[in-house]
Amino acid sequence: MRVRLQGIVLTLVALLVFGLGIPLALSSAASVQQELFLDRLTDTSRFASLAQRPLLDNRPNQLEPQLRRYTEVYGVQVLVFNQDGRQVVSSLGGRPADRGAYAGPVQDALAGRRAELGALLTPWRTEPLVLAEPILIDGEVRGAVVTVSATDRARTQVVWLWLLLVAGGALAFGLALLVAIPVVRWILRPVHRLDEATGELVAAVVSGRDAPPVGESGGPPELRQLGRSFDRMAASVSEALAAQRAFVADASHQLRNPLTALKIRLGNLDGHVDDDPAAADLEAAVVDAGRLHQILDGLLSMARAEASGGELVPVRVDEAVEDRAADWAVVAAAREVRLETEGTGEALRVLVPPRGVEVVLDALLDNALKFTGPGTEVRVSVRRDGDRVTLAVRDHGPGLRPDELERALDRFWRSSAHQNVPGSGLGLAIVNEIVALANGELKLDLPDGGGLRVSMSFPIAA
Repeated sequence: MRVRLQGIVLTLVALLVFGLGIPLALSSAASVQQELFLDRLTDTSRFASLAQRPLLDNRPNQLEPQLRRYTEVYGVQVLVFNQDGRQVVSSLGGRPADRGAYAGPVQDALAGRRAELGALLTPWRTEPLVLAEPILIDGEVRGAVVTVSATDRARTQVVWLWLLLVAGGALAFGLALLVAIPVVRWILRPVHRLDEATGELVAAVVSGRDAPPVGESGGPPELRQLGRSFDRMAASVSEALAAQRAFVADASHQLRNPLTALKIRLGNLDGHVDDDPAAADLEAAVVDAGRLHQILDGLLSMARAEASGGELVPVRVDEAVEDRAADWAVVAAAREVRLETEGTGEALRVLVPPRGVEVVLDALLDNALKFTGPGTEVRVSVRRDGDRVTLAVRDHGPGLRPDELERALDRFWRSSAHQNVPGSGLGLAIVNEIVALANGELKLDLPDGGGLRVSMSFPIAA
């Protein structure tokens, strides 16, 4: 945006410079031409007056000394033509000049027309200035005087004037550039701050921190007002999300006690209900209470993950994997599933929220062992990829359809093929939340051989 705005400013300056410079250059050239024209016209008229008597007496050679002297001093050739258009005297003497070169001006003068300003004098027009004035005697045209002036000096003067204008335009353009850069920066400073604040707001909302205010970051009053409005909006969003998270955490926590009591009461009724329909309803109620308990546990885990804020602690991934694998090995053995670990020999540290790796592994291993059938394998692998650590959990269960991989991270979403398997649909959402807080990347894919692989990539802690 800064480049575009500077381009607009400089384009306007360039249009202004050219819009004023070109007419001024043409005006200066016309002024030089006018000065030369008037000076030569005065001399030509004077020689026309001097030629009256010699032509009347038929002794035009009397003018030759004056004309020669004038040419020696000013370098301007002077020619005198009689009424028939024949050259009678020249300031250079010698043979008569080529009549064709001056035929037009001579004919105009003999017709009684005065000399007029010709085409604009420019540096590339090398033809001489030719002026012809009629010689009038008693109101009758008796001849014509022609002056032929070189325009080298005038054209040189025009060149210098134009170079001066070009230098002035370049100077004006440079000054405009020097002024435009700080002005554009001043205008865009609050825009850049708003852009940075937008990115910081997203990170703050995800991590549960307060969004840093934009404040008075300079710039035009309208943009400063926009910054203040953004601060109010960010504060409202942060407060709303904080209230939402607090509500979820408090509600989940408060519901656990009555739900636990309900499960106990339902358990106490076991064996005391003899009627078949009532016994079936009791069994369904126990199942629903257990599922509700799982959902509340998931909500509490999600609330704890969101409330961890921006606090990140270094954790050795290999130790966390070995620890959680040892605990889940009992569950895996009970379900006749092999739980294998790979690549845990290297000490690799990553920055994650407190107990983040443990929560992630618990959620993923719980899902993997639920969906993996007996006699198969669940593998947890750790490897280093450059400056990142990749932690992956792969099972051999039914997996997901390719079109379900993106939706699998949504809260409470469950595949239609897994509706008969107990679960809350929050496991992968919790994993995604923790990975995002740790500045990591989460990827789900369908490896060869079936099943689902969940891969997480974290930056290595310094």
